[in-house]
Amino acid sequence: MAEIDVVIPVYRPGDGLRRLLERLESQTVRPSIILLVNTERQFFDEGYVAGFSNIEVIHIRKSEFDHGGTRHMAAQRLKGEFILFMTQDAQPENDRLIEELYGAFASDAVCAAYARQLPAQDCGVIERYIRGFNYGEESRLQTADDLPELGIKTFFCSDVCAMYRRSAYEELGGFVQHTIFNEDMIFAAKLIQNGRAVAYCAQARVIHSHNYSGLQQLRRNFDLGVSQAEHPEIFACVRSESEGIRMVKQTAVYLIRNKKPFLLPKLIWQSGCKLLGYRLGKNFRKLPAWLIRRCTMNRDYWR
Repeated sequence: MAEIDVVIPVYRPGDGLRRLLERLESQTVRPSIILLVNTERQFFDEGYVAGFSNIEVIHIRKSEFDHGGTRHMAAQRLKGEFILFMTQDAQPENDRLIEELYGAFASDAVCAAYARQLPAQDCGVIERYIRGFNYGEESRLQTADDLPELGIKTFFCSDVCAMYRRSAYEELGGFVQHTIFNEDMIFAAKLIQNGRAVAYCAQARVIHSHNYSGLQQLRRNFDLGVSQAEHPEIFACVRSESEGIRMVKQTAVYLIRNKKPFLLPKLIWQSGCKLLGYRLGKNFRKLPAWLIRRCTMNRDYWR
């Protein structure tokens, strides 16, 4: 069995971190090392990692955190043949998460594999449907041949829970060193553009969802738009907004068919916030600095 290392960026963790570590340790395929990259030492309770033998913790300042650079720094400290990146708010749904992701690499062409994200119990109706829209029940491989059909979803990958083949990761330079967001899709696009495949592994499941407000949706999609604007070599050649429109339409139909038309105003409001944030982000170079700081989720990126 190949060595599989895990990297988890951590920021002001709660009890969920301990549960995540316990679930990772009880996997049918146990990770070799779990490396936690913690932002702001004073908010980290050493009790979260007490009793574990294969967990390492490094601490960085909040101003040092970067979505791509921090993960790349962590990957460079490890030696496993595969690297699993997760976020602290994701929980394995069962004890076969790592086993299922690892199984996706049976083909040498597969150099990244990401898990299905299931909604948490407190997830709202709209977000619950959108989780199912983005993370369906069927696994599939994403290659350059899918670009005409899938558009931007060809490059989809999520470091909420995604495993990478180290040899390919290093060959292509790893995650972009300075990025506001989207380091996972940017690297997945590099893999696909270099003839490799990305696997969506629906049997590997994590519980992960958010109940974002409209303003939070705007800020998240602003950062998404910025990341795409900064990497036109990847995103300029694929359709993006049409996929979002399709998702909104299908969500509206779902609400009507399930006798929840009273949620349509909320869907319209949140979708409008997403679209506005995305378009502002795509055009961030035209915006004054004060407006960028108001729109972004990642203010430290702009310092």
